[in-house]
Amino acid sequence: MDLAADRPNDVILDRRAQRATLLSERAARVLKSMLERDPTDRFTIPDPEVMSQAFGELGKALLKDPERLAQAQMRLWLDHGRLWNAQFMKLFGGPTIAVAEPEPHDRRFKDEAWTQSPAYDWLKQSYLVNARWLKEVVADVTDLDPKTRAKVEFYTRQMIDACAPTNFALTNPVALALAAETGGESLLDGLEHLLDDMERGRGEFMPAMTPHQAFRLGEDIATTPGSVVFRNDLIELIQYAPSTPEVARTPLLIVPPWINKFYILDLKPRNSFIRWAVEQGQTVFLISWVNPDASLAGKSFEDYLREGPLAAMDAIREQTGEPAVNIIGYCLGGTLTACLLAHLAAAGQTERIRAATLFTCLTDFADPGEVGVFIDDDQVERLERHMERKGYLEASYMARVFAMLRANDLIWGFAVNNYLMGREPAAFDLLHWNADGTRMPMMMHAFYLREMYLKNRLVEPGALTLLGTPLDLGRIELPVFFLSTRDDHIAPWKSTYAGSRRFGGPVHFVLGGSGHIAGVVNPAGSAKYGFHTGETDTDDPEAWLAAASGHSGSWWPHWREWLRPFEDGQVAARDPAAGPLAVLDAAPGRNVLVRADS
Repeated sequence: MDLAADRPNDVILDRRAQRATLLSERAARVLKSMLERDPTDRFTIPDPEVMSQAFGELGKALLKDPERLAQAQMRLWLDHGRLWNAQFMKLFGGPTIAVAEPEPHDRRFKDEAWTQSPAYDWLKQSYLVNARWLKEVVADVTDLDPKTRAKVEFYTRQMIDACAPTNFALTNPVALALAAETGGESLLDGLEHLLDDMERGRGEFMPAMTPHQAFRLGEDIATTPGSVVFRNDLIELIQYAPSTPEVARTPLLIVPPWINKFYILDLKPRNSFIRWAVEQGQTVFLISWVNPDASLAGKSFEDYLREGPLAAMDAIREQTGEPAVNIIGYCLGGTLTACLLAHLAAAGQTERIRAATLFTCLTDFADPGEVGVFIDDDQVERLERHMERKGYLEASYMARVFAMLRANDLIWGFAVNNYLMGREPAAFDLLHWNADGTRMPMMMHAFYLREMYLKNRLVEPGALTLLGTPLDLGRIELPVFFLSTRDDHIAPWKSTYAGSRRFGGPVHFVLGGSGHIAGVVNPAGSAKYGFHTGETDTDDPEAWLAAASGHSGSWWPHWREWLRPFEDGQVAARDPAAGPLAVLDAAPGRNVLVRADS
């Protein structure tokens, strides 16, 4: 026997054993820090007490009709009997009959092993049978109020998704094959990634969607040239450098959401809406919101209106000499923009804005979609108590809420890739932005949840007063371009359509493809998604869509043509450094560099 030949293998095994020991010790430290953490330090999502209350109501409702429950149990037994029979036939070369199959968009079971191997095929179908049965049982319960039903259905789906056999190393054939191929190195890599994420998240389970340092702001993304020309407690105002010899006379102000950072509109040059708008001859100004800490706990929704778009408009007038702007509001920034329009209408200052564009934003919160699962009186009170201790809501809370809306894509898909396969997530600019969240100041966020989501006061004329003026969307008579997206899980398009019907002036409603982000960041020249336009005067969104015209590609050029009549001609290009306002910093400024996890 050649003992020397075995030594390299011994060295590899020793190295793996040492690495496993070190990772085990590190895991013990992470677990210890989690157990020692102050339970009041974080607001838990999902909230165990909220879930237990909802499922307690489900249990009571199920026990009221034991016959129906028994029938459901019998259906489950029959389906499993059919599955065993089908698998028995398959083992002996009989016809392949699927008792349950994944949905066409479900990529979890795409590997051939889930179909070719009888054991894994049975495991897959058994999971799908159980998942289908559980959903049906919940759907068949009649004695539940709508809020409780929504919670039960949502959290049932979360549990079903979490329990998929693809999420566990011992029941995932692809992970097992890779572990065998690498001698277990893939699992050790995965454990290291898990511990990295747990340490970065201070004990919270949230798989990384992209390498933490994959992109550098101002170098890889958010690279459109410009200057910060104004700053206050809440905003930096960026004026972007022109790239055309002439520009529209009326400047363009963009009001992004402050739940996330503005650079979703300025990712890489090829998909930067801001760069494209500059290239279209716009003088683009943009609000970059502060990432608030406890010192800004008392900042209110009114402060965001006063120190946000109103202050920005004053600065733009000083910088350009123009009395009016065209304005874009995105998501929560769009809701604030709608409030701004109503405030100006009430104050008799409608001349300050020529035309407005709203991207995927709610103004009617009667049906906010699945986000409503997290918003009721009890949960808002819990959240308020937490924010009173902290002064703000952590960025991780909103990130987790939005991830749970698409858990298979945004949680479990990354968990399998990062932990079971031991791979690094891909460097993807949009997902880097998604992980770079912002905090929400206590007073503003409590107002937003209560007045908008719980009470839906923005659509009631005069029910909401900001800066001394009662708001009435019906008094907004200037032209509004309303963009929604068909698969939006944050601002459902039928709800945004309902909100658009409350405005008093001409509304051009456009329905893009895809979702809340990809449907907006769909650059000119793209062949993806498409969009619909229509002028049918109806309160029924389905009737509007049925009569609407479909268009291929990006909606960006369509918006550009809509905006053209409101530009008031052309003037020489405006250099940010040539205006009366001093240049404070180069774009993208300082606010955007502050990370919530730093």
